[in-house]
Amino acid sequence: MANQNAKGIKRLVNACFFSIAGFKATWQHEEAFRQEIVLASMGIPAALYLTGDSVERVLLISSLLMIMLAELLNSAIEAAVDRIGLEQHELSGRAKDIGSAAVMLTMVMATMTWLIILI
Repeated sequence: MANQNAKGIKRLVNACFFSIAGFKATWQHEEAFRQEIVLASMGIPAALYLTGDSVERVLLISSLLMIMLAELLNSAIEAAVDRIGLEQHELSGRAKDIGSAAVMLTMVMATMTWLIILI
């Protein structure tokens, strides 16, 4: 494991490696994240093709990236809750449900953004 107490450029390099490890873990363990990557791999080129305005492109692409961001955070919450214990607990369920709601909200936001811009 890289030194988590590093300073300066070394800290930034370490942070990049930790981030890459996070993407790999999410890709490996979360089917929803893989589906969202597929959605983004189709949606980003579509956003570039369907709009000529830079602001619209940024909004369309950002809305897709926000879904993945919410999924990463939701996956982190789920992993932390599962690490604490797998037994059923009201607070564990609540934490997972709230994380899931955040993902759903970003999906609604992305859908609205695409509809408003493209229609």
